Amino acid sequence: MISFRGKAHQFLTQISFYRFQLESKRLLHLSNRLCSNDASFRVSYPTRAVLYVPGSDSKKLTKIFTTNADCVVMDCEDGVALNKKAEAREKIRNLYDTDERVQNNTEGKFAVRINPAETDLASEDIKILFNPKSDILKNNSINNLLPKCIFVPKTSTSQEVKWLFENLNNQLKNYDDLIKLNLFFYMETAIGLINLNDIIKTALSLSKDKYNSKFNLEGFVFGSDDFCADIEATRTKDAFELTYARQKLIAYCKGYKLKVIDMVYIDFKDLEGLRVQCEQGSRMGFTGKQVIHPGQVDVCQQAFTPSKERIDWALGLIEAFDQHQKSGAGAFTYKGQMIDMPSLLQAKNILKIVEKVKKN
Repeated sequence: MISFRGKAHQFLTQISFYRFQLESKRLLHLSNRLCSNDASFRVSYPTRAVLYVPGSDSKKLTKIFTTNADCVVMDCEDGVALNKKAEAREKIRNLYDTDERVQNNTEGKFAVRINPAETDLASEDIKILFNPKSDILKNNSINNLLPKCIFVPKTSTSQEVKWLFENLNNQLKNYDDLIKLNLFFYMETAIGLINLNDIIKTALSLSKDKYNSKFNLEGFVFGSDDFCADIEATRTKDAFELTYARQKLIAYCKGYKLKVIDMVYIDFKDLEGLRVQCEQGSRMGFTGKQVIHPGQVDVCQQAFTPSKERIDWALGLIEAFDQHQKSGAGAFTYKGQMIDMPSLLQAKNILKIVEKVKKN
């Protein structure tokens, strides 16, 4: 009789590594059961490619449903001229009011980038974007009508985090307490890098202790161009001048089990250069990359898709974990590494990303 592991290997060989639907679904279900009693375990949606779309551009907004990018960020910040900010807010708000494809999204496919915290622009963003029309609200769940994820640029201090949470909470206080909002902060300044640990701890503690976990810190985004300008560095293609900042951001995000999204590759026509930088970022530990053109999406997502070896590791670990759980054992070794519940979450996330790849 062929073992499960043998079947998995056979399946991967026959139809390529990411199309093992039955095996991955069974093990994903198994890992869900193993993690179900631990509130700290949350499998995140993939963010291999994070594509920006100007919120003021109606033509581009209509195309957000045709891209296979893991995450589409409708922009109210840098991608929108100052005299178009109000228009961008209204166009995005209209999508949430009228389009079921946006309303029914539960996996973080669509997000909004607001303006920097502690600014009048951000206050207006929150006021408009999180205020569905009353007649539409009568016939819809509030959770379907609100952005489920926002990106917050130029976050440099914990005070900005406090301001953001307070203003969001004030806007949402009359709605369902079960509202959950995922957040990505940008690290774009030297002081932001210095304050990174304080920013993360403030966001996590406020969410848990003051706001009933309404606001979930999902991860950080590296704003390389603003960072270069801030430290007066010359931007180069190999990004050597950004090595320290990228590594520090990765270390803190991974230490707190957060996603970390790499910098934009500006030359959108240079797909080979993009591939090289994506593969470098993936090896460094980034979980995805910002893209500014639809033509960059496929290269980016391929580079940040788990390799056959990583998938094989996840398959074996989950099955081994199940066997040790049945025997009453706790931590154990697998392929020379000590394995515990956090290792299971890592394996589970790998299979989750593979499932996303298969669906696309």
